[in-house]
Amino acid sequence: MIYPADPLQAQGREAAQKALAAGLCVAIPTDTVYVLAVDPFVPGASDRLFELVGRSREQDLPVLVASVWQALKLATSVPAASRRLMERCWPGPLTLVLPRDGEVAADLGDDDLTVGVRLPEHPVPQMLCRDVGPLAVATAGAQGEPDFETADEVAEEFGDDIPVVLDGGPCTGLPSTVVDGTGEDPLLIREGRLPWAKILEEIGI
Repeated sequence: MIYPADPLQAQGREAAQKALAAGLCVAIPTDTVYVLAVDPFVPGASDRLFELVGRSREQDLPVLVASVWQALKLATSVPAASRRLMERCWPGPLTLVLPRDGEVAADLGDDDLTVGVRLPEHPVPQMLCRDVGPLAVATAGAQGEPDFETADEVAEEFGDDIPVVLDGGPCTGLPSTVVDGTGEDPLLIREGRLPWAKILEEIGI
């Protein structure tokens, strides 16, 4: 079912919370594209998302968070440069790959050494992450296909497999920039909406 997310009302918020708690996928808008989200701490939820989008477990799911504090709870030994990027580029279209805390029980795929984390500049994922905790996500478009830009497109593609779709209006443009922040000097993995030159400027390189 499609619920309005601009603003997100109690009915849609509660429906998303219940679906996530049951290990189901929900579709949500972000500041870049629509994504499918699950609670990775619920057994079987991430497997459902991997299967739904046809993604190998070798390609770990990134995580959305509501705050820097929530991100740091997933990571360990975060380099100073990555902390600066969190402070200066979040919320925004930057995914940081960080050393993962081995005690974190979230199922994100087969790689237990790192975790990709992002604090989006959009009230809906921020609110859900405050309600539920970090959310594992995948873009709604199939591998190699364009990402969906509207809630209607997501609902039409996945039908009953996605019981809750939060409609935040069109989400268009480039995806997030992905940076390896595990070392002292960040490394570019994929340039997206946030220019690499801006990232280098923020860390003084």
